[in-house]
Amino acid sequence: MLGRSVRLSVRNMDALFTALFLPVMLMLLFVYLFGGAINTGTEYVTYVVPGVLILCAGFGSSLTAVGVSQDMNGGIMDRFRSMDIKGASVLTGHVISSMARNLLSTVLVLAVAFLIGFRPEANPLQVLGAIGILLLFVLAFSWISAAIGVVSRSVEAANGFGFFVLFLPYPSSAFVPIETMPTWIHGFAEHQPMTPVIETMRALLLDQPLGNSAWLALAWCGGLLVAGVLAATFAYRRRVS
Repeated sequence: MLGRSVRLSVRNMDALFTALFLPVMLMLLFVYLFGGAINTGTEYVTYVVPGVLILCAGFGSSLTAVGVSQDMNGGIMDRFRSMDIKGASVLTGHVISSMARNLLSTVLVLAVAFLIGFRPEANPLQVLGAIGILLLFVLAFSWISAAIGVVSRSVEAANGFGFFVLFLPYPSSAFVPIETMPTWIHGFAEHQPMTPVIETMRALLLDQPLGNSAWLALAWCGGLLVAGVLAATFAYRRRVS
C-alpha cells in the first residue's frame, strides 16, 4: 500500500510540484518582497524558515485527503475488500507516503533557505529534535487529512481542506510576531496548533530557550494524532459497512 501511494504521488505530477515548490515560492515572496518591511529583531529569512517548513508540512499533509477521497469514491476500495486488504493498510500507506513527500519538500525548502542566507545555530541534538517535532506534526495532520478524505463525498470537497491548512499558519507566529497583529486575533494566534510547533522548531534551530512551547507542541500533535487515527478508523468502518 505504501508503494502504491508513492507511485500515485509520482504520477500526479501537478500536485507533486505544487507540494514541492509552493512553499519555496512563498518563502522567496516573503523574504524578498515583504521581509524588508517586517521587523523581527533578526534577519527575516532566519525568522521565517521554521514557519515555511510548517506551512510546507501542513499543505503536503493535506494532500492525503485528496488521495484517500479518490480511493473512497473511485470504487477501488470495493476491490481491496474483495482481496481481503484491510482499510487500515490503505490509509496507513497514504499517511506514510505523505511523510516521505514532506521530507523531500523539507529538504528542498532548507536547500533554498541556505542559498538565501539561512544559518541555523543548532547542535546535532537540537536538529534531531526539530526533525522529530516536524515529523510528528506531519503524522498528526496526515491522519486528520485521511479522516477528511474518508468522509468527503468528492475530491473537490477533500481538496478544500488543503486551502484551510494553507491559511492556518498566517494567523500564527510563522511570518510575523503575534504582538504585531491586532489584539482581537491574539487569542486565536496564540492558542492554535501551528504557533507552539513553529516556536519549538524556531527555538531548536536557532538555539533559543524553549519555554513551554515544546510541551504545548507535543500536546497538540499527540492530541491531533489520536483524534485523526480514531476518526479515520471509525469513519472508514462506518462508510464501508
